[in-house]
Amino acid sequence: MTMLPQTNELGFYEIRLESIGGLGANLAGKMLAEAGVNGAGLNGSNFSSYGSEKKGSPVKSFVRFCAPEVEIRDHSPIERPNVVGIFHEALYKTVDVTNGLRPGGVVLVNSARDSAEVARDLKMAHGTLAIVDALSIAMQERTKVNTAMLGALFRICSFLNPDDMRAVITRTFEKKLPHLVEPNLRTFDRGYEEVSFVTIGSAEHETAEYTRPEPLLGYKTQEPGGILNVIANSITKDLSGSRQGVLPEFHKDLCINCAACDTACPDFCFVWDRQPDKRGNLQMFLQGIDYQYCKGCLKCVEVCPSAALTERLDDAGFADQHLVPQRTAFRMKEETVQ
Repeated sequence: MTMLPQTNELGFYEIRLESIGGLGANLAGKMLAEAGVNGAGLNGSNFSSYGSEKKGSPVKSFVRFCAPEVEIRDHSPIERPNVVGIFHEALYKTVDVTNGLRPGGVVLVNSARDSAEVARDLKMAHGTLAIVDALSIAMQERTKVNTAMLGALFRICSFLNPDDMRAVITRTFEKKLPHLVEPNLRTFDRGYEEVSFVTIGSAEHETAEYTRPEPLLGYKTQEPGGILNVIANSITKDLSGSRQGVLPEFHKDLCINCAACDTACPDFCFVWDRQPDKRGNLQMFLQGIDYQYCKGCLKCVEVCPSAALTERLDDAGFADQHLVPQRTAFRMKEETVQ
């Protein structure tokens, strides 16, 4: 009989997955619950919470496990999880992803950064931090982040048998997408093997109670015009929390200024400037990308005929260091006119 390592007052072992649309957290929650119920013989439930059902918008997926004799009558969102899986580390900027983590709980983060940096950004003073570079694994295996995260979650949830998840992966893909079975099995195994752990402070330190988010402004106190303080808001224009981990990189020496990228871009991210060509005639030349508007859809990479735009990982700081703001182009144009 499978024994759960710890349970809450209702007998539940609870997992909360924090993600954005497009990374597969919803499917990961379903597959995790299926493996626990059909494989380990536990009672389990899974459901998700999301808004506009589009890529880049915040998503939560919840999984509850309990002993076979315990009935699951609680279908509310998980506020005091034993495990939190963060599929997109930039979520911490707008979402309190570790809110309510239980004493002795584990926070799993998809990241390539040093554990000290991740802990600082998450404001973790205690607990167990697990890190796996799920994005790099997925890109190398040509799969998605969710399968690598499942591998790491199975390493954390040692009461579950990895072979049960391998069977679930096979069943999930073998009929419609049989060519993805082996890559996803490799991705799962790599996530299981490559996750690392570090204890911060005392793993058993008592945590604060869950703080339920409340609206800051109501219909009587809302300022004229309103303020959107969520991802990609109109104030900070920070789309890092909605990108799925990749960005286009501009190689100016290869650019032929054909504007195919500008035509394909849905968000007008490309910055142009009027400059004289070799003959002295004024032409439009591409200067770079204003990453504050870029959501990483990579449509520009697909249409670029000269390899001047290539796909790269959205490493911390890259977008800020290589951003060419639109206002720079406007100023350059004014100086040219003068």
